[in-house]
Amino acid sequence: MINRMTFLNRIPYGILIGLTILMALAPFSAEPHLLEKLKMLMDGSLTKPIDIFDLFWHLLPAILLLLKFLYGKKQVGPS
Repeated sequence: MINRMTFLNRIPYGILIGLTILMALAPFSAEPHLLEKLKMLMDGSLTKPIDIFDLFWHLLPAILLLLKFLYGKKQVGPS
């Protein structure tokens, strides 16, 4: 698992936090896609593959940030 997760060590937290905020709020002129897709998910109308892909696309930086945080916490323990 260490080999699979080493790419997260190369990405600074600042970049991931910035990308997470950017993708969560995009587009800035209308309702953010993430909010729209989450509403569709709650309504049960998130059925088109493009909408499902769009939801995961906008959540990807947040997922990577969470993985980096959790993976970093596991490494901090005593050796």
